[in-house]
Amino acid sequence: MKKYIWSLVIASGLSFQLYAQDLPAGPYDLQTAVNIALENNLTLKRSELNQLSNEATVLQNKGARLPTLSTGASTGFRWGRSVNPVTNLFETARIGNVNLSANSSVTLFAGSRISNNLTQSKLDLEAGLFNIQVTKNNITLNIINLFVNVVFNREQVGIAESQLTTSKEQLDQTTKLVAAGSLPLADKLDLQAQNATNELEVINAKNSLRISKLNLAQAMQIPFTEDFQVVEPEFIINDGLMASENPSDIFDTAVEIMPEIKLAKVNVESAEYGVKIARGSFLPTVGIGGNIFSNYVDRSFGSEPPSFGAQIQDNLSQSLNLNLSIPIFSQFNNMASVQRARVQKQISEVAEVEAKNTLRQDIESAYNSALSAQQSYEANLVRLDAVQESFRIAQQRLDVGAINSVDFQVAQNNLFNTQADLLNAKYTYIFRVKVLDFYLGNPINLN
Repeated sequence: MKKYIWSLVIASGLSFQLYAQDLPAGPYDLQTAVNIALENNLTLKRSELNQLSNEATVLQNKGARLPTLSTGASTGFRWGRSVNPVTNLFETARIGNVNLSANSSVTLFAGSRISNNLTQSKLDLEAGLFNIQVTKNNITLNIINLFVNVVFNREQVGIAESQLTTSKEQLDQTTKLVAAGSLPLADKLDLQAQNATNELEVINAKNSLRISKLNLAQAMQIPFTEDFQVVEPEFIINDGLMASENPSDIFDTAVEIMPEIKLAKVNVESAEYGVKIARGSFLPTVGIGGNIFSNYVDRSFGSEPPSFGAQIQDNLSQSLNLNLSIPIFSQFNNMASVQRARVQKQISEVAEVEAKNTLRQDIESAYNSALSAQQSYEANLVRLDAVQESFRIAQQRLDVGAINSVDFQVAQNNLFNTQADLLNAKYTYIFRVKVLDFYLGNPINLN
């Protein structure tokens, strides 16, 4: 009981904590971003509050095994012709009275519904814990994805700015050569167009970075400002980054540890007890009850009324009853309840199979995506070396007038596209590998 009361006190302070907390100053590393998101996420808050409701249900079902106890008292006056409750004679007068009573009852047998209700509520409480963990995992994976997008777009800005710097330098050099008459004016115009294109690419890259920061800040549920920054992890890509397990092995591990699978299993168990509860409605209910009653009136027949204490003692009565209720016909309500419970169990079983199928498909997709990203990353590494050398030669040939500005732009664009492709493959690879680590139960980090 004490634990339950404290849970309610904690719950009442959740909304205050949500707005009163002091946010750590940025820039934010990944773990801090995840912690803030978990602290602020309203879906998670709702799941935690629902868990308090589940705890209350368990407490209520535990109490169903215990006797009830109630006491009561009433007082009042009657006028006109009425029966004096002490003398049992009719009188035409004002009669004041005080009634005292106490009642208690306990269910001895109810078709095992009490114990089955308690077991089911405990399973629902366990399911609530798994649901909270599922929510936390989803929030964590989403934050990691958004965090990686911020880092990716920040590097994309660096590449775009580097390309712009190169095009500006080349434009300055070409402008001088055109002024000296060494190159035609068309080369200068082509490079001016290329420079404008690169400036637009920088703007687009910065806009993408800003949007990715906004998405991350909103997922963390904190106010977004232009000063929002993240700490770039030290990404290490090596031969051992990719999980050595195949999708089948990863699934065998994940199906034992993932909370969504445990949640589905517990829901099936809960539904089984729902069927037992419904069947219990066909069985008799046995209970025992007791009552104590006494009263006092301010009048008696022909003499002064006895004192309050004397009347309460003299008028004291007790009763003890054994109650038996046998259901014979309930207008098919009990049969319908059993049918609905069985259907709910079947739905839960389908949901369990669906959860396993979804998990398997997610793992297979993540593995194939990681494998493709790994191959793309490795191929783009080789490609980048070749394209960088090709660009270096093109730049030298342009300086001596061996190629025109159009050919140089082609080489420059090839370099930019290859760098972007490599960057995209790198971060896709990192994120997909971390997802596989998540399914294997490994701690999620980006270092």
